[in-house]
Amino acid sequence: MARLRGFEKLTGVDEARSALMGALKPTRIVSVQVPLSAALGRILAENVMAEGDLPPFDRSAVDGYAVRAQDTFEASQFNPKTLRLTQEKGVGPREARQIWTGNPMPPGVDAVVMLEHTRRIGEGIEVWTPLTPGENVSRRGEDVKGGEVALKAVTRLGPHHMALLAALGKTRVDVAKKPLVALLSTGNELVEPGREPEPHQVIDVNRLALASMCLELGAETLDLGIARDDAEEIGAKIREGLGKADGVIVTGGTSVGYADLVPTVVDQMGKPGVIVHGVAMRPGMPTALAIIEGKPIFILPGNPVAAMVGFEVFARPLILKLLGVENEPRPMVKARLTQRVASTLGRRVFLRVKVFEEEGDFFAEPVRVTGSGILTTMTKANGYVIIPENREGVEQGEVVTVHLFDRIGGAGIV
Repeated sequence: MARLRGFEKLTGVDEARSALMGALKPTRIVSVQVPLSAALGRILAENVMAEGDLPPFDRSAVDGYAVRAQDTFEASQFNPKTLRLTQEKGVGPREARQIWTGNPMPPGVDAVVMLEHTRRIGEGIEVWTPLTPGENVSRRGEDVKGGEVALKAVTRLGPHHMALLAALGKTRVDVAKKPLVALLSTGNELVEPGREPEPHQVIDVNRLALASMCLELGAETLDLGIARDDAEEIGAKIREGLGKADGVIVTGGTSVGYADLVPTVVDQMGKPGVIVHGVAMRPGMPTALAIIEGKPIFILPGNPVAAMVGFEVFARPLILKLLGVENEPRPMVKARLTQRVASTLGRRVFLRVKVFEEEGDFFAEPVRVTGSGILTTMTKANGYVIIPENREGVEQGEVVTVHLFDRIGGAGIV
C-alpha cells in the first residue's frame, strides 16, 4: 500500500538536472571523419583552419569591366567617361578590360564597373557611374586569411558552413560521433504501431516520438521494443540497452502504482541507481533519473506529452553534452499571453502555447495546461512557456518568453 501513497518529496527541476549532470563524467568528444556530403547537421569535433587565403586572389564580384577607379571620377549619364577596351594582360590609364564574376583582377586596375552602368561604343565603352577604389572587387583573403580558424569546434554544420568548407577545399571533415540512445516502452496495454489495438490497448507512440527528438539533435537510437509489466523482462531489456548504448530512455512504469516497476528494477541493478524520483514539474512529475555503470537512465512517464517534456528538460541537454555542445537553446521569442493561466506554487509548469503574429506583434495562445496524454496539445502548439515554481500563474497580456519548437504561424489556434 505504501506504493499508492504518492511521492513523499518532489525534487526541483534544476536540482534534479544538476544531480544528474554532476554524477556523470562524460568522456572527451569521440570524433569520426565523414565525407563533406554527409556532414550536414553534424557537430564539428575540432577547429577547421584555412590553409590559404579565401579568395586566393583579388577577383571581380560582378560582370563588367575592370578599370582604374580614378578614370571614372565624376562620370554620369550626362557626362560619361570614355575608356578604350584592351585585351592585354595589364590595363593602362583610361583603359578597360571585360571581366566576369570570379575572374582574377588584371594588373593595373582597382575596381569593376557593372555592365549595366556602361555602353559599348566601337572599340571602347562609356562609363555612366563613378567608382571608388575596391568597388565590386573581392579582395584576397576577404573571407578568410590563411592560418585563421574558419570554423570553430562544436559548430553544428548548416548549409552555409558546408559551402565554406567546400570553398576551403575540404572533402572530409571530423565531426562528433553520434551518441547511441536505447529506447524502451513498458506496459501491458501497449501495442506496436500498425497493429489494431484491442479496447483495453493503446498504440505505443513514445519510442517514435523520442527517437525523432534524438535524431533531431544528432543522436542515433536503438529500439528495445516494448516490455510487459514484468520485472525480469524490464530488467533484461534495460541491461541490453546499457550494454550497447550510451544511455537508456524508458517510458512508463515510473509512478507509484502496483505495476510501476521500473524505478525499483533499475535501483537493483547497481550503484548509485535511482538518484531522483519525482520532479516538481508539470507535466512529467513521475520522472525518475538513474545512473548505472556510469550511464544515464531516464525513466519518463508513459503519457506522451509528459515523456516529450521530460526528454526536453533532462535528456536533451545531456545528449548535447555528449556531442560536446554545452548549450544549444531553442529559438526564443517574446510574446503577449492571450489569457490568464493558473499554476501551482512549487511546480514548474511547461505551458504549451501557439505563437502567432498579428499586425507586427507576437501573441502566445495557451493550448492547454493539463492533459499530458493529449498529443494535440503538442501538434497545435509551436512552443512552450516556463512558469516558475514561485508563480501562481501568468496574467492575460503579460509578456512571456516562448521557447519555440516549430515555426511561427500567422493565426491563432484552429
